[in-house]
Amino acid sequence: MELRAGSRLKSAVCDTEVIAVKAPAEDIDIRCGGVPMADPTTSDGASGSPVGGADEGTLMGKRYVNPDETLELLCTKPGGGSLGVGETLLVIKESKPLPASD
Repeated sequence: MELRAGSRLKSAVCDTEVIAVKAPAEDIDIRCGGVPMADPTTSDGASGSPVGGADEGTLMGKRYVNPDETLELLCTKPGGGSLGVGETLLVIKESKPLPASD
């Protein structure tokens, strides 16, 4: 799937919805709960359940990134499936510490 910054995606197996903040130029296989995600305007409601190992869930307002941080997704609606690219799960992006103001 070709993904651009601002693209919205919805999970096919849970309530998770995300928006792309940063996306690589090439096609990418974004999954939630081990199942490919779809455009929220063309997809039906969630059916089925997340596969084992991809069922940790997503948290609203958190940003999820791949290991080299070429992909960044913002969770706009939480759900029971974990986000991933193919078989590799995404992790929550750590906040940058603010500089001290003395």
